[in-house]
Amino acid sequence: MALLYDCADDDTRAAAIETAAHSVASGQLVVLPTDTVYGVGADAFDKAAVADLLAAKGRGRDMPVPVLVGSWSTIDGLVSVVSTRTRDLIEAFWPGGLTLIVEHAPSLTWDLGDARGTVGIRMPLHPVAIELLERTGPLAVSSANISGQPAALTVEEAQEQLGDRVAVYLDGGLARSGVASTIVDVTAEVPRVLRAGAVGIDALREVVPEIAG
Repeated sequence: MALLYDCADDDTRAAAIETAAHSVASGQLVVLPTDTVYGVGADAFDKAAVADLLAAKGRGRDMPVPVLVGSWSTIDGLVSVVSTRTRDLIEAFWPGGLTLIVEHAPSLTWDLGDARGTVGIRMPLHPVAIELLERTGPLAVSSANISGQPAALTVEEAQEQLGDRVAVYLDGGLARSGVASTIVDVTAEVPRVLRAGAVGIDALREVVPEIAG
C-alpha cells in the first residue's frame, strides 16, 4: 500500500523525504509536488524504474521522460557542453518553469525513452522537490497523471490516477501555478519553443532574443 505524507508538518516532512529517497534508491516510484504540477518520479539512472514510470502513466517510449535536478551545477555532469545561451537561460529562469532540451553526455547510462541523445532538464521552484532531489540526485519526472488525462494539481488527484503503482506520495498542497513548464530546445542553431507554458516567450527573448516561437 502506498504511503502518504503531509509535508506541511516539519517533523513529518523530514521523515517523508527520507522515506521517499529510500524508495527511489530501491527502484520505486514517488509522487512529489513541484511549482507547476505534481510529478511522478524515479531514479533517472534506473532503467527498470523509468520503464515502470512509463507503464504507470500508460505512456510510450516515443515520449521520453524529462529530468529534474536540484541545482544549477548538476547540468554540468549531464551535458557535454553547456552553451552560453543555455547558461543564460538557466541563470534567468532556474529554479522555475523552464525545461531545456539539451544533448546529454554520451557516457550517461540511462534510458529515458526514445530521446535520440537529448534530454529535457529542469530545476523546480519547490522546497519539497529540491530537498528530495538533493538526496536522490537527478530524477526522471513526468506529470503525475495517466497519459491523456488532466495533470494533477493536488496529491489526491495524483492518487486517484496512479494508486498503488507509486510507493510514496508527498503532499505539498495545491500546485501553485497549475501550468506546465515551457519547453525550449537549445540543441539547434536557433533555440525554439516546443511547448508554451509557465515562462512566456517575451521573457525568454529578453534573455535570448533569437528564440523562435
